[in-house]
Amino acid sequence: MGSKKDIQHRVVTTFQRPLNWVARRLPGQQLLETTGRVSGQPRTTPIGGRRVGDQFWLVSEFGERSEYVRNIMAANRVRVRLDGSWHSGTAHLVHDDDPRARLRVLPRYNSAVVRAVGTDLLTIRIDLAR
Repeated sequence: MGSKKDIQHRVVTTFQRPLNWVARRLPGQQLLETTGRVSGQPRTTPIGGRRVGDQFWLVSEFGERSEYVRNIMAANRVRVRLDGSWHSGTAHLVHDDDPRARLRVLPRYNSAVVRAVGTDLLTIRIDLAR
């Protein structure tokens, strides 16, 4: 039997998959495109975060266990869709940031969900290309 974190991760991701399939198709949804670490193919994930100048900030609810984070660890060149436009950038895992404090300045609804279901919060900063 897995740990409580393992079980929570499996349950949440099982419910997220069909929701993410729908969310990826919504015109206003923020999206993160990574390169699959095994396939080399583009992988698109709905995200919630906020642009601050030339940076985009978000918090992963499962840290390095999240598939998109594992993809970033393999290749940190990404694209982010904001307000319907794609922006190239370089993603960085920010281990020394306080993800709970970060969630307080990110969009409220997404932050509440991440806090409620997350087990290993991890801040991610994407430096957007100019």
